[in-house]
Amino acid sequence: NLRAYYGFMWGHPGKKLLFMGQEFAQPSEWNHDAQLPWDLLNEPAHAGMQNLIRDLNALYRSEPALHRLDCEAAGFEWLVGDDAEASVLAWRRRDGEGREVIVVCNFTPLPRPGYRLPVAAGLWKERLNTDSGHYGGSNMGNLDGTLQVEDGILSLTLPPLATLFLIPQTSS
Repeated sequence: NLRAYYGFMWGHPGKKLLFMGQEFAQPSEWNHDAQLPWDLLNEPAHAGMQNLIRDLNALYRSEPALHRLDCEAAGFEWLVGDDAEASVLAWRRRDGEGREVIVVCNFTPLPRPGYRLPVAAGLWKERLNTDSGHYGGSNMGNLDGTLQVEDGILSLTLPPLATLFLIPQTSS
């Protein structure tokens, strides 16, 4: 759940907020009288969360579409905002200079193979998947492969409890 939510937060417009210890998923509230439980990083799930936050920060810095028009309507477009049955949200972020990122969130523990998104023609690549094994997830997704839009529809595998970041294949 936390990996999916952090992906949602980094992909959605607005400023990002973490309190001390949240970058590695400490289980208790931060205590100003004690040090952070850094020993948790010896556990794969906590180390994976730290890896995810590092990679989300790097993606946020490297993709202007995620931050350039953060407070302007031109920087955001809903693709799926009404799929309550599947608990999926999807949107496009734009930078106003031609760069874009698609963010897709699956907030259920059910994988969604063949999920269809209305997208303009082109090739898309899964740039970040919060369900990656590197972050402690199940490693389900689109295998970092290229996804082809056919007839205005992008078909992809949505991992359980995960957020995907897709970029046009022409972007690096």
